[in-house]
Amino acid sequence: MIVFTDPNEIPADFGPTVVAIGKFDGVHTGHRLVLEKAIADARLRGAKTVAVTFDRNPLALLRPELCPTELVSLAQKIELLGGTGIDAVLVLTFDEAMAQVTAEEFVERVLVANLNAKTVLLGHDFRFGHRGAGDPELLRRMGETFDFTVDAVGDVTDEGDRVSSTRIRELLAEGDVATAARLLGRPHAVAGEVVHGLKRGRELGFPTANLSPQSQGDVPADGVYAGWLLTEDGIHRRAAISVGINPTFDDVEVRQVEAYVLDETDLDLYGQQVVVEFVERIRGMVAFRGIPALIEQMTDDVERTRQILS
Repeated sequence: MIVFTDPNEIPADFGPTVVAIGKFDGVHTGHRLVLEKAIADARLRGAKTVAVTFDRNPLALLRPELCPTELVSLAQKIELLGGTGIDAVLVLTFDEAMAQVTAEEFVERVLVANLNAKTVLLGHDFRFGHRGAGDPELLRRMGETFDFTVDAVGDVTDEGDRVSSTRIRELLAEGDVATAARLLGRPHAVAGEVVHGLKRGRELGFPTANLSPQSQGDVPADGVYAGWLLTEDGIHRRAAISVGINPTFDDVEVRQVEAYVLDETDLDLYGQQVVVEFVERIRGMVAFRGIPALIEQMTDDVERTRQILS
């Protein structure tokens, strides 16, 4: 997949294209439906499929106090989009200049002049352009002038749940990573570098890989989870994952994501970039009265992880 970061990078002969526009936060099953339709349309037309998105949520600039935590980082989003089979992604920098671009100018300059779009797909409630004036109806009117069609895709539901980034965010805040995974179409993941911690897990017999606080991805609610640790060698390893400040002790001030890889106590992962995937929540985070009680609970957590992932 080709990644463009400026419309002017797109070769003049790149199109024609079928374009899907959206924030694509999480690249969940609803987004994938839009992208699958775009790919199918592109095959019929002999065109290329392009996802147009932004480097951040526009609210981060326009209304930062209302901007939610993003489910995935930009790097994760690009990687996920690449896995859908599209030909290219255009990542637009949402800055003050972009915020002033009118919907009409966006259509004429980006969709028509740069991408030679023949079909444009978007969620039925997606808005673009200055003050969000661009919507499916405006696109349809302009499509008549510039010879492209518009497909506004309705809501996708899954077992009664509306598939949306907002709903997935709510589920993660509740620790319901299993339902979030169903809406995402994959386990929710956090990625980052393994850094040195207090080595308390090793002292207790459960050495953990501690992720840097600057990790990518929305960290779910505090608690203990069954999941997977994906290392740089491409191997998925079963892991019991702890999220929180570990209230049994009083010297951890920042929420941590740490993963104990089952049955492997001699892994040296310091400095590696790893991915932690959350499968199921085992319990919430609680304070224990003494080390023996904590070790007993951790032993049980590991056994439950083994059962869940077997």
